[in-house]
Amino acid sequence: MIADPDSGLLSPVRAGTPAEAATSDRAFAAAMLEAEAALARAQARLGTVPSEAAQRITAAARVLGEGELDVVQLAREARATGNPVVSLVGTLSAKVPDVADYVHRGSTSQDIVDTAMMAVARDVLRLITADLTAIADALAELARAHRDTVMPGRTLTAHAVPTTFGLKAAIWRQGVQESARRIAELRLPVSLGGAAGTLAAYVQYGDGTADYAERLVGAFAEETGLTAPILPWHADRTPVAELVSALAGVTTALGKIAVDVQVLARTEIGEATEATGGGSSAMPHKQNPVQSALVRSAALQVPVLAAGVTQAGLAEDERSAGVWQAEWQLLRECLRLTGGATHTTVDLVRGLDIHANRMRENLELTNGLIVSERLSAALAPRVGKARAKDLLGTASQRAIEEDRPLSEILADTPEVTGVVDPATLADLLDPAQYVGAARRLVDRALEDPAE
Repeated sequence: MIADPDSGLLSPVRAGTPAEAATSDRAFAAAMLEAEAALARAQARLGTVPSEAAQRITAAARVLGEGELDVVQLAREARATGNPVVSLVGTLSAKVPDVADYVHRGSTSQDIVDTAMMAVARDVLRLITADLTAIADALAELARAHRDTVMPGRTLTAHAVPTTFGLKAAIWRQGVQESARRIAELRLPVSLGGAAGTLAAYVQYGDGTADYAERLVGAFAEETGLTAPILPWHADRTPVAELVSALAGVTTALGKIAVDVQVLARTEIGEATEATGGGSSAMPHKQNPVQSALVRSAALQVPVLAAGVTQAGLAEDERSAGVWQAEWQLLRECLRLTGGATHTTVDLVRGLDIHANRMRENLELTNGLIVSERLSAALAPRVGKARAKDLLGTASQRAIEEDRPLSEILADTPEVTGVVDPATLADLLDPAQYVGAARRLVDRALEDPAE
């Protein structure tokens, strides 16, 4: 049977997205080849590899990485060695036979795979960051446009008190910005430790200076565009754990948007809908919230996958057997799912249709009960807190049982009409007048100079 590439058939949230391309098998292979080339260039900078050899290794690595390398064969050969680097080094060396001695000089497989993994992560994080910025900008516009759009606030699935859609959008945006900050704070280090984390072979091939190892790590970091760690991290998987934790945070923030959109898009609620809903295979009338469904699917998967990655922190000795390898596919899925989710959410929030009229209609579904808290607080100074609560409790129950507006019940309650005039009572019953600090909170969020 011919092996087909992973097309994303069972993962449509990332199918065809930039993040999928950036995490393909070929992208990872190209990153490993570039790590090999960067290592040769770093050693050449320190005078321990001829510059011409480093240039030739770099050129050969690029040719292989741009399409000449047989990635399927590389993968199959990795079964014999536990990782793809051994075969990769053989292929690269064969391209430059007269300078093959300088390929992978002093290195070990984990140095190359870990460095490539961080390089791929860096490329995907750039895509994710750009999308998060676009999402935050779109949400800022929604918050600004709907600062005063009153809607039911819901807690434990039921109407609670009024809120504004502007505040909901601002809260979504806050989650997006917080996750973007975590991404920005990540440090993606090169891996350079040698066989057992001592850099022994690197030093052996070095120039004899006491600080050669540190200078090599620094040069390697500069050549790759990654950061220089203080110590080798073969058995300290903190950089990877922090990476997947940040990715899980991103999908959680986006998943919150997705689940809220799904609730608001329900037929019986109808307060917001996706601009380009997906059709049903069986029901011609349906327009499903497909984008939010895809984003939610990623948000459900990434934290679970991230938990698997963090287990790799239990790495025995100076290098693990199997634990390190367990990270690879899980991390890739975290990267591609998060990248797919951010890519999809840009379209979701930019195309979200907000139905303010339906929000106003829904505010009336409980016959005024949505402002009972306000009425209780307003009556408390007049009749006492306990009595006010009892009065509103009884009136609310009657409104439910008799299916009558709360305003009618209160208008027939002498203990209320005796202390509140009709105009004041009408004002107290207006949901638009009971959104607390919602509008100011939106203003604060949009005016924050730190944003």
